[in-house]
Amino acid sequence: MRRAAASDRLALTAALDALRRIVRVLRQSSARTERELGIGGAQLFVLHQLAASPAASVNELAGRTYTHQSSVSVVVRRLVEQGLVARRPAAEDGRRRELRLTTAGRRLVQRAPLPAQMRLIQGLGALGRDELARLSRLLPKVVQGMGAAGEPPSMLFAELAERPS
Repeated sequence: MRRAAASDRLALTAALDALRRIVRVLRQSSARTERELGIGGAQLFVLHQLAASPAASVNELAGRTYTHQSSVSVVVRRLVEQGLVARRPAAEDGRRRELRLTTAGRRLVQRAPLPAQMRLIQGLGALGRDELARLSRLLPKVVQGMGAAGEPPSMLFAELAERPS
C-alpha cells in the first residue's frame, strides 16, 4: 500500500508542476506584454487573431479564441477604446460590423512576441485526439473538486488588463 501512495504523490506532484509551469508562463507573458506594450496578454492574443484575418463578428472572434463571446467582447471594447481595433461596416453587408486592426494595432502586433495563449493552444493541439478528449473530461472534474465550477471562464489574465488605469 505504501508503494501506491508514493506513486500517487509522484503523479500529483507531476500534475501540479505541469500546471505551475503553464500558469507561470502565462503570467510572465502577460506581465511582459503589459510592461513592454501597455496591453494585457488577452488583448495581445485577440490582436494576433485579428492580424491573421479580420473577424466578421465578436461571435466569430470568440470561436477563434476558444472563449465565450462576453469575454471577447470586453477585450475588444478595450482595444477599440485604445485605437488598436476598429469596428467597420462589412463589405458584403453594411449592417454588420467587422473587427479589423487599425494601423496602430498592426504596428503593435508586428513588434509583439507570440502570446503565451497561442503557445498553450499549440501545445494542446499537439496532443492526440484521445488525449485531448481525456484532458477535456478531466480538467472540469479538477475545477469542480476545487469548488470553482461557478467561476466564469474568462480569457486568460483578461481581468488584469481590465483594471482601471
